Amino acid sequence: MGRGLVPYLCCPDAAAAIEFYVSVFGATEVQRWTADDGRIGHAELSLAGEPLFLADEHPEIGVRGPLTYGGTPVSFVLGVADPDAIAAKAVAAGATVERPVAEQDDGSRAGWIIDPYGHRWNLQNRGVELPVDQLRERVGGKYTITE
Repeated sequence: MGRGLVPYLCCPDAAAAIEFYVSVFGATEVQRWTADDGRIGHAELSLAGEPLFLADEHPEIGVRGPLTYGGTPVSFVLGVADPDAIAAKAVAAGATVERPVAEQDDGSRAGWIIDPYGHRWNLQNRGVELPVDQLRERVGGKYTITE
C-alpha cells in the first residue's frame, strides 16, 4: 500500500456521502466495491490529492459511523481556497455549521462544519504564515506556543 495514514470514514449512506464529498469538496471517486445487498463495503476517493476511504455501516462486524454513536471525537482539516464558499456549499448540501467561518488568531480564515454523515470538518485557508512571535502576540496569553 505505502500510503501512510489514510482516513477511513463510515457513513450510514456511503453512496450519498461520496456524492457530497465529490460535489462539495471536489473529491474524485477512484473505486467502489458494492456488495450484493447494495451496501458499499469499500470506496476510495481522492481529496486534495490524498486518499480517503469510506464504507457503509456494517454493524454486524462493528463498523458504525458517528451518527450511530451520537457524534465524533475526530476532526478533519481541509485546506481550501475559499472556506466561506465551501462552507456555504456544504450547508446547502445538508451540512450544519458548528463554528462559522471567521478570521483566526493564526492568520487563517476557517470554520467548522458537520457533514450530513456526522463527520466534523475544519475548512480553512491558511493565508499568511505568521512568525511565532506574532502568533504569541495575537493569542494574548490564551495559549503557550512552543517551538
